[in-house]
Amino acid sequence: MAANGTNSTNGVKDNNSKFDPHFTQHVIGLMAPETQPRHREILSSLIKHLHDFCREVELTQDEWIIGVNYVNSIGQAYKKNRNEAWRVCDVLGVESLVDEINHKIATEKGIEPTSSTILGPFWSPDTPFRDLGASCVLNMPADGQLTLFHGVIKDAETGKGIQGAVFDMWQASTNGKYDVFDPEHQLSNNLRGKFRTDENGKFWFYCLKPTEYAIDTSGPSGDLLKLMGRHPNRPAHIHMMVTHPDYIGVTAQLYPNDDPWLETDTVCAVKDDLLLDFKPIQNDPSGATLDVEYDVRLLSKKYKPDSSMLMGNANQNNF
Repeated sequence: MAANGTNSTNGVKDNNSKFDPHFTQHVIGLMAPETQPRHREILSSLIKHLHDFCREVELTQDEWIIGVNYVNSIGQAYKKNRNEAWRVCDVLGVESLVDEINHKIATEKGIEPTSSTILGPFWSPDTPFRDLGASCVLNMPADGQLTLFHGVIKDAETGKGIQGAVFDMWQASTNGKYDVFDPEHQLSNNLRGKFRTDENGKFWFYCLKPTEYAIDTSGPSGDLLKLMGRHPNRPAHIHMMVTHPDYIGVTAQLYPNDDPWLETDTVCAVKDDLLLDFKPIQNDPSGATLDVEYDVRLLSKKYKPDSSMLMGNANQNNF
């Protein structure tokens, strides 16, 4: 449907509109001359699209109040280990879209780094380093499937292994809970570990085959899902954050390729290159019954600045 107001989505005035043809530009013009150029670009576009949206749907006053109250409820849902605004963005696909936009920078240059996707609210900066070949399973659930996870972290341009890269991983247990929410059954840093690659860029460790779970629907993000008639289920996944001082980090979630929720993931974070193929193995010295191999391709930092703001905001100890 075309915008019904002062500006179309391209900011073009519509003098035949039944609304004030000068209002949106007036609001934009209220910004001070010293406003930073990038701030002006982002806020100008935001105002145009927001005004266009209100005109397009002919938003009523009651509907606007519902929206205001909903935004307020997001802030009111604040508590430790719960970043509700981030979760709402995930439900609406915003974080995945931003990751896709940034990934496009690399693919336009003919390079294919591993896709990034949502970080989620459960990363911890306190995850300990573990030796290559160690297990991150401190509490083995009765229904757990011990898995040997291994791969190579490579330069996306040259294909060479990267020595000293860090594969930081975390996952929920088979009950769908992360260690911080399940102290009765899980030790601190259960199913978490950082592993540094060897001279050939290789890493290997033991974890669990992940289990699907439903996100918490007790807050505003749950209300939004109910409003849209969507389920709260996430496909099984293992989180990874891969870093090296000379490369752009990759933060993603890795999914079993046979999971039933891949197509309808509640936070829209599944990408084709993040799928895992778990295969049965026998006679593993640590007792693993499954094997999975996954290589990560990193892009040189010359293509993009780091993501220090993302990581600072993601630290669960900060909210």
